[in-house]
Amino acid sequence: MGHHPSRVAVSALVFAAILGGCSAPSPAEVERLCAERARAAAAPSGAVGVELGSGGSSHVGIGLSVSHDYIVGRDPDDVYRSCMARSTAGAEVIE
Repeated sequence: MGHHPSRVAVSALVFAAILGGCSAPSPAEVERLCAERARAAAAPSGAVGVELGSGGSSHVGIGLSVSHDYIVGRDPDDVYRSCMARSTAGAEVIE
């Protein structure tokens, strides 16, 4: 199984801040990432894409993302609260 997209996004944000010598994520960034994770716990998400090429060729792509939190039935509000607690515990969040 692959990594959960939100977990990867949170990890990438923290990693980029450490590598770049940047400051900690802002409260808005933490809220956005945790809200995304809560949405993923509420329902699967998907996308459909259609590409029309010259000469009449076409391609259709379909993607479906299902989070571990959704599969195990975690409450989206609990997912949000625990994400916020983990993301801000011991970390300086810039106002």
